[in-house]
Amino acid sequence: METADASRRREPVLVDLALQGGGSHGAFTWGVLDRLLEEPWLRIDGISGTSAGAMNAAVLAAGYAADGAEGARTALASFWASVSDAARFSPLRRGPLDVLLDRWTLDNSPAFIAMELTSRLLSPYDLNPGGGNPLRDILAAHIDFARLATAPIKVFVTATNVRTGRGRVFRNAEITPEVMLASACLPTLFQAVEIDGEAYWDGGYSGNPTITPLVRECMSRDTILVQINPVERPGTPRSARDIVNRLNEVSFNAVLLKELRMIALLRQVAGPGEEDTEGAAWAEMRIHRIDSPEMVELGYSSKLNAEWAFLTLLRDRGRQAADSFLSTHGDALGKRSSYAVDELLQGV
Repeated sequence: METADASRRREPVLVDLALQGGGSHGAFTWGVLDRLLEEPWLRIDGISGTSAGAMNAAVLAAGYAADGAEGARTALASFWASVSDAARFSPLRRGPLDVLLDRWTLDNSPAFIAMELTSRLLSPYDLNPGGGNPLRDILAAHIDFARLATAPIKVFVTATNVRTGRGRVFRNAEITPEVMLASACLPTLFQAVEIDGEAYWDGGYSGNPTITPLVRECMSRDTILVQINPVERPGTPRSARDIVNRLNEVSFNAVLLKELRMIALLRQVAGPGEEDTEGAAWAEMRIHRIDSPEMVELGYSSKLNAEWAFLTLLRDRGRQAADSFLSTHGDALGKRSSYAVDELLQGV
């Protein structure tokens, strides 16, 4: 475990960040980033993000380009405060009993139940023919896209092409409010977002997040994955809502796990004399993960809960998880993986 003084004296380590999406649960990632940005020895090379992870990535990179680490921290706090303010009068609120019992679920919210039932019968094209999305104005207000285009931190945002089913990765100069909305476009809630004549849905279906550009286009060989969608969940879901929630978790983790398995496999087969091959670059990646078992307690509906008390609770959990990671695995950064990706090959 490093002391604060030792941490400040440490030689800089170049890292990449891989940020998952998950609606309001992205506030956990906000907390992780807030804590990591306090460490002067951590230098961020690139960030790959999807949905809320993409928003965290773009806000951080633009804020960092304007005023360094403190600018990034301030930008993230301001962005999430605006998200909460925009939802202040939303009908998606906790029921009185959930408030009394300090539960953050919206499962018992009449508005959430009505929305869930309606979405099975009517599409966003029926319910929201104008295609409005309150996040559009928030993104435009909090991200200087011109500054992001030339920011020193590389940003990679994934969205899923509806026609081909393949993911498309947008880079700094290509990122616009529409790209951000496309990366977070759940097809049961929002109309597909059109970019360059193609329709896009949530990037989580094709990469949550995508690791490939971090390997191919960044100098760092250390990737810190901030995972907010549980890979494992005890028990077998039996209610319709729990089954849908678990299906979403499995599908939104699937592509990421395949990329991590590829890293594990290439480590086993990469041989000497292959230093300049792409396979060797994948094999050399050192993977680290920050997550929290407390995220297992949260279900799908809470991803739509933007109450400030909930967002700051998740932020604080994220800070605690990042602090624990730095205390336990900080020494591994720049030297070795702290996440046992080889275990992902079991049973494959």
